[in-house]
Amino acid sequence: MAVEFKDYYRTLGVDRSADDKAIKSAYRRLARKYHPDVAKGKDSGERFKEVAEAYEVLSDPVKRQRYDSLGPDWQRYAEGPGAPSGSGVRVEYGGNIGDLGDFSEFFRSIFGDLGVRMGRGRDVSANVEITLDEAFNGARKTFTLETDDPCPACRGSGHSRGRPCAACGGGGWQRSRRQLEVKIPAGVRTGQQVRVPGEGGGASGGRGDLYLAVTVAPHPLFERSGDDLHLELPITAPEAALGATVEVPTLRGKVSMKIPPATSSGRTFRVPGYGMPRIRGGSPGDQLVKVKIVMPSELTEAERQLYDTLKALRSDNPRAYLG
Repeated sequence: MAVEFKDYYRTLGVDRSADDKAIKSAYRRLARKYHPDVAKGKDSGERFKEVAEAYEVLSDPVKRQRYDSLGPDWQRYAEGPGAPSGSGVRVEYGGNIGDLGDFSEFFRSIFGDLGVRMGRGRDVSANVEITLDEAFNGARKTFTLETDDPCPACRGSGHSRGRPCAACGGGGWQRSRRQLEVKIPAGVRTGQQVRVPGEGGGASGGRGDLYLAVTVAPHPLFERSGDDLHLELPITAPEAALGATVEVPTLRGKVSMKIPPATSSGRTFRVPGYGMPRIRGGSPGDQLVKVKIVMPSELTEAERQLYDTLKALRSDNPRAYLG
């Protein structure tokens, strides 16, 4: 069965020069008249679909331009090379998938190839790896992003003056490359996403968003747990026995920390406020410093004599509880 040309302007009862306001007004009036919940005629449902389809085309600048540019010559486009399939077409609106089955064969023949590009542009995902220092301080990262955007020559219609657009070959879309500088907020952690509004894929209804999946690279000194930072700090046996004031590295620079006398290896000290900033504000996390007593690889004769003297002075056995 031949597919008939649909005069969407006639369906809505407006002139071809009608502006958006007139088109919207006509649609609202007819939608109320033929809505299945209101109209009683047996043909009201089909009439309502026709009105909705006409509004779908004439309210969208890209689809309206394609419709106007094709005119009576629409069938040559629909049957030409690369023409869209007339059935089973699915379209994605910013991540929400809809089916074109409720639209006429005429509509699918002309607009099916717009696919995911109708409505709002697609959201785009990308990966970014940052250092722990960048996660601590926040950073600006530069990206080169490739997306499909409406052809600037035909504004996504694929046609100009009834002919396939020479700039995009009739596809209506072109691959574009953009360079973006994105701000990474302080406190971000592995697995979180940074949303950059309006920098995703292009479409007639505007760009989607860009989502950056963050990975924070391991640090040679610090290990992160939530908003706290953990550090293992080597100290000498005399520092552990007698106590000392030592310098401790932090992501904000070195700070002084007191080691009390008779400190055992594995004891953990808290340095408040020297952890990671909280991405939603508030007090930062803490830094937890676990001390580790490190013995020299070789002892001098004088050191050996001192340890022998110490051994003779202490008769307690730290392993006594083991039995």
